[in-house]
Amino acid sequence: MAKYELKLPAMGESVAEATVTNWLKQIGETIQAEEGIVEVATDKVDTEIVSEVSGVIAEIRVQPEQVVKVGEIMAIIETNDIEEVTESDTAERIEKEIIEIKNTTLAECSVPDNFSDGKRFYSPLVKNIAKQEGISAKELEQITGTGVENRVTKQDILNYLKTRNIQSAAFQHETFSETKNTVSENGDQRVEMSRMGKLIAEHMVQSKHTSPHVQSFTEVDVTRIWNWRNKVKKSFETREGEKFTFTPIFMEAVAKALIDFPMMNISLEGTTIIKKKNINIGMATALPDGNLIVPVIKNADRLSLRGMAKTVNDLAKRARTNALKPDEIKDGTYTVTNIGSFGNVFGTPIINQPQVGILAIGAIRKVPAVIETPEGDLIGIRYKMMLSHSYDHRVVNGALGGMFVQRVAEYLENWDTNREL
Repeated sequence: MAKYELKLPAMGESVAEATVTNWLKQIGETIQAEEGIVEVATDKVDTEIVSEVSGVIAEIRVQPEQVVKVGEIMAIIETNDIEEVTESDTAERIEKEIIEIKNTTLAECSVPDNFSDGKRFYSPLVKNIAKQEGISAKELEQITGTGVENRVTKQDILNYLKTRNIQSAAFQHETFSETKNTVSENGDQRVEMSRMGKLIAEHMVQSKHTSPHVQSFTEVDVTRIWNWRNKVKKSFETREGEKFTFTPIFMEAVAKALIDFPMMNISLEGTTIIKKKNINIGMATALPDGNLIVPVIKNADRLSLRGMAKTVNDLAKRARTNALKPDEIKDGTYTVTNIGSFGNVFGTPIINQPQVGILAIGAIRKVPAVIETPEGDLIGIRYKMMLSHSYDHRVVNGALGGMFVQRVAEYLENWDTNREL
């Protein structure tokens, strides 16, 4: 029997390792080609590794909870092939299969009725994953394919599952109706959480158990920003072909404050503080299905305001259409969440581990305020909002947490109304 070395495949440019979470097959069990064999997790997402050959599991070299490097051997599979199975052999076999599929007409494809209307081809592996995850045929059609002739590959559907971005209310309703559920005698319905929902829940509970959360709040007068944006947004939209929102302004202020207070741009591993060289700001983005994802603005302090606006728009758009790359949701050093988009005034956000702080931006409201002038105090209408700062009290004390959010407020209140965009 030949032996095939199962190695951890590349999972993104910045992903060098992963943690084994669960072996789906054990030593002595039979495995089929394209069948899931092991589940692994990075610091942001989890995924399932499939076997590229059929055979019997002869050896497992990495146990659950152990870390494995990209390219490291995870298991040995004994195959019935006479010759030794190599990666080049596997690549050649896959290439031949792709050519065969490309030359096969859709009419000749044998596809189950619930996953085909004659318009698109899906591999058995993709259909199997779709069935296991409760993805409907209509929902599957909306996934952008990167394979031959835009077909959906295994990685496409796995990337989709990481965000579970349902692209319309109709799909959202359909997914809920297909989710395994039970109805009790009194009419209560029990619905299983989505895969992404479970991951988010675990991450939030872990964060609360890990970090003692403390909050500081400050009110910000953003009248200057409100008026300035109204002055420049039309020309920006005409020139760039996209909208100019408040978000890039907030992100710029946070990036500047992180430069001023570098001890907010850290992470904690055990009792070791890691000072981050780069300022990478996570931008919490709500998805249509009620979940959220946090794309990361890399090196935010180096972007111009125009560059920040285009980056924010691009990441937000691709987050909602399930087009983010794995590297674009990694390596954040601080997070901002805009709760004002839902009309909320302030909140107490949960820290995105292993970061030590998160800032919630409240809704901008017109309120009566005392205005100080050389002639005396006046009552006027101003545009104001609340900043809510949650931070890890293990390493960030009240002084640092409070001064940081106040510095963000100062950058916003002292906005240059003559600034060019």
